[in-house]
Amino acid sequence: MQIDQEKLKEFMVDSGLVTLDDITEAEKKTTKGKTSVTDFLVSEGKITDDDLKRLQAYLLGIPFMDVGSQKIEMDVLSIIPEPIARKHNVVAYRKNGNDLEIAMLDTDDLNAVDFIKKKTGYRILPRLTSTDSMKQALLQYQKSLKADFGDIIKKETGAMKELSVDVSGEDLKKVAEDVPVVRIVDTLLKHAILQKASDIHIEPQEEALMVRYRVDGILHDAMTLPKQSALSITARIKVLSNLKLDEKRLPQDGRFKIDLDGEKVSFRVSILPTYYGEKTVMRILREGGGHFTLESLGFHGEALDLLHDSLRQKTGLILTTGPTGSGKSTTLYTLLEILNTPDVNISTIEDPVEYQMPRVNQTQVKPDIGFTFSDGLRSLVRQDPDVIMVGEIRDGETAGLAINAALTGHLVLSTLHTNSAAGAVPRLMDMGVEPFLLVSTLRVIIAQRLVRRLGKKREKYNLSKAGIDSLKKNVDMDRVLKALRDEKIIKPKDDWKDIDFYRPAKGKDDKDDGYDGRLVIDEVLKMSESIRELIISGATAEKIEKQAKSEGMLSMMEDGIFKAVQGFTTIEEVLRVISE
Repeated sequence: MQIDQEKLKEFMVDSGLVTLDDITEAEKKTTKGKTSVTDFLVSEGKITDDDLKRLQAYLLGIPFMDVGSQKIEMDVLSIIPEPIARKHNVVAYRKNGNDLEIAMLDTDDLNAVDFIKKKTGYRILPRLTSTDSMKQALLQYQKSLKADFGDIIKKETGAMKELSVDVSGEDLKKVAEDVPVVRIVDTLLKHAILQKASDIHIEPQEEALMVRYRVDGILHDAMTLPKQSALSITARIKVLSNLKLDEKRLPQDGRFKIDLDGEKVSFRVSILPTYYGEKTVMRILREGGGHFTLESLGFHGEALDLLHDSLRQKTGLILTTGPTGSGKSTTLYTLLEILNTPDVNISTIEDPVEYQMPRVNQTQVKPDIGFTFSDGLRSLVRQDPDVIMVGEIRDGETAGLAINAALTGHLVLSTLHTNSAAGAVPRLMDMGVEPFLLVSTLRVIIAQRLVRRLGKKREKYNLSKAGIDSLKKNVDMDRVLKALRDEKIIKPKDDWKDIDFYRPAKGKDDKDDGYDGRLVIDEVLKMSESIRELIISGATAEKIEKQAKSEGMLSMMEDGIFKAVQGFTTIEEVLRVISE
């Protein structure tokens, strides 16, 4: 049963959840049809997904259920197997006789309903729920996995043989294919994926093997394994990555791919000798890049408009900057996804290729055979590209070639390691790029960090006068206030004492830290005429940043406070990330 979109818009306005101006603006920005008006309003924070689903449920005449806040009995939850639940975003939450109540994100998914009916034999009663509620309900599968995980580790490590350090490669290969080792590694990988970890650390200690997962940028202990499992587990990972089993003195890098419930996931492997043995770190890369939008990453307002304007240019250089792990590659892939249309030829040179994208010609550098970024870039410009993405500008030669490509009819995207957007200018000049070339090619410079996103369990609070005064020492709070008013996040007369902030609401026995996922805090510097003049005159990064702020650029800290007001993150999280 389809919802009348015009009636839905009318209900949203009548209920006071959004204004008519919000609807009009959303319609203008979604004319290309890549996203719906309602999805755009949710991504912009104009309406919550929870409120939208409640309205849809009302219009459809279907009950709305917040399944995320209730404890579902395991025998009911397990009626629908986890892979099916995740694939179709559906969970069973209540059974009464022959009736099975299921919560769904899309009650029009009749194929899913019919499939579950045939598989279970129950009469299916669909209910609508929100995205956040569904995420929380699916987490309950993970809690059962933790128990399974512990049982498997306890059982299988007991069956593993302790190996001597000087065991041969052939013996290691046999051990790596033993059932206990295979099950342990498979379980470690599956558990990390379901936990939405970005990295797995397997660290040999004096008396044990420590396994840690990085979730939302923070490392957490996952499991402590017996010392005797270290060589076997490392050997299994080496076999998967096609690395040398008998090489234990030198670092090795590799890669492998698995298919988990229909989702292809790649692992980038790094093995490093340490005092107690070989430490393994695996970066988890979900293929396809996640299909993000700039809005869902956290870009908004004038910064968002600047990025879209720069992507409409046919030539020039767009830079993303920040330290390792700040989300630069994800932002680049998102920009590429916007540019990736049938009439555009896109070529990339990367180290490594993190996500495979259809219609994009991606090339991996191989420094060990002399194939570097600069070598690859020279070849790319002869491949008739419209858009070129260079994974990272590391030296003067690559910088010069990227600038030259931007001058000769290409739109070039790349990354640079600097702490701020303005800091990219002196960094490029240090590499030998002439100022007049920079002002001719640079379109925008993005600087960014990743902060943890607040989960559903949160509470409101207001800052004390002391808290406001403390923030004013580091942030121009008047500029943030103006930006909040300009984007209609707050009322025109609201002051800091009236504005709500948010923090995790945790119970006494609640081990959840209150965060779920991450988003970008950013600053986007536009190459205006005044900034071009400053660059030509050899101005410092501080002067360039000051001028950019006077022209409306929000700094990363200011953008972080802006998003804390929206309830996307907390002030403490912004201060933690910026001070790192």
